[in-house]
Amino acid sequence: MKTKILPILASLISGVLLFSCGTQATPVDVDAIRTEAVKTHIASQTEVLVALPPSTPTLTSEPSATPTLDVTATLETPAVANPCYKLLWIEDRSIPDGTQMKPNEVFTKTWYVQNNGGCAWAPGFSFVNVGGDPMRGQPLVLEESVPAGAKREISIELAVPSGINGLIQSSWRMTDQDGNYFGDTLSVNIVVGDLVTPAATATP
Repeated sequence: MKTKILPILASLISGVLLFSCGTQATPVDVDAIRTEAVKTHIASQTEVLVALPPSTPTLTSEPSATPTLDVTATLETPAVANPCYKLLWIEDRSIPDGTQMKPNEVFTKTWYVQNNGGCAWAPGFSFVNVGGDPMRGQPLVLEESVPAGAKREISIELAVPSGINGLIQSSWRMTDQDGNYFGDTLSVNIVVGDLVTPAATATP
């Protein structure tokens, strides 16, 4: 700061001396000159502040809410028969497994079963094919109730399919009035034609 004040002070002193040379000698007030020099320097250092316009708030649009699809997957559970409905296979009453038969031969398959559950089988329950060759058999619909613990014969009329040789199987099950299966699966297994037995190879 001193380096800037000294040139200003020197200029003021020179001006005063020149002026005093042309007029009567007037005592010079050095302190007044110094004070004026300081005021001049301060004035030169003063900055004019320009008021800035108030900042305009920027409107920020809120992110639009993305609609979410609330989907609750409802898994359908397979229908299950009343657990008190049961069927127990006891024995085959006709056409034992492996019976040799001819194509188109009609026969009746009979199973001996027991209602070993805690509920009676109601009229309208059905005995239907569930696998293998149906052998032209038709579903059997119960016409009367079968009490819990009772034993009954179930018979289905079947026919040997043509054009097939070898082992033929047909599987059947009982269903309730809603079509739900329950109990043991009952099967019939017959042989049509000659079964080809692979020849045993002699080991060296």
